[in-house]
Amino acid sequence: MLIVDAQVHIWGANTVDRPWPARHQAHREVALGHTELLTLMDEAGVNAAIIIPPSWEGERNDLVLAAAKAHPKRFAIMGRIDPEASASRDLLATWRQKSGMLGLRFSLHRPGLAEAISNGAMDWLWEQAQKHGVPLMLLLPHSKLQHISKIAARYPELRLVIDHMGIPSSVPSDQRFKDFSELLALAKHPNLAVKISALPCFASDKYPFASLLPYLKKVFDSFGPTRMFWGSDFTRLPCSYRQSVTMLTEEISWLNEEDKSWIMGKGLCQWLGWNLGI
Repeated sequence: MLIVDAQVHIWGANTVDRPWPARHQAHREVALGHTELLTLMDEAGVNAAIIIPPSWEGERNDLVLAAAKAHPKRFAIMGRIDPEASASRDLLATWRQKSGMLGLRFSLHRPGLAEAISNGAMDWLWEQAQKHGVPLMLLLPHSKLQHISKIAARYPELRLVIDHMGIPSSVPSDQRFKDFSELLALAKHPNLAVKISALPCFASDKYPFASLLPYLKKVFDSFGPTRMFWGSDFTRLPCSYRQSVTMLTEEISWLNEEDKSWIMGKGLCQWLGWNLGI
């Protein structure tokens, strides 16, 4: 089975020459490079991965582009731009021409961007992404998903993915699944998929995280296996990287082998247009 991780991060140290913006702390104190990441992927049985530049580094793509260039069959990228910068509007026409670059990722729960999805300030992005075939991964809470529903309907050729099942890390633990139905309602849009990523972070129990099964079954029943993509976000997991894989490949009885194949990598590669040739 091809196993492709829909979300990992690499980053460099916060230095004078390469300073970070004042946002939030990294997942760990020591920076993670792509060489170490490859070793960890091999140990976990992960064939390939989508690297997302972490938000604590700002809108930088230099390290991820270098990783994808060095290992094109192991890494591809969902990169970052600043949607509020006027210069960003000229980037999408040639975005996927960059080696390894498949699309864009936005943390829409951040102040400023949270308002931009409802006031029309990001309409240029949806239009340009649809026009130029640039898929988008979006992180925002369930309370904001009604805006994404309108966008998905208005731009039916735009491929959208909701990250972490719509649960940013800032959402309190007792509120994570309160409005889960808002996520499930998005299944009516065929151009929208869900990343079941960072799953162990949302569990109320230990491996194999049985507390998550009712929610995963609802996503499966709503979106089907071709529109739900596994991702680890392993640098913040409360378990091993390998366990984030096996909780799906070995521990869920109602997933058959074809379902697992779609969820663990086939669906993601097809959605993003990443032909690994494996």
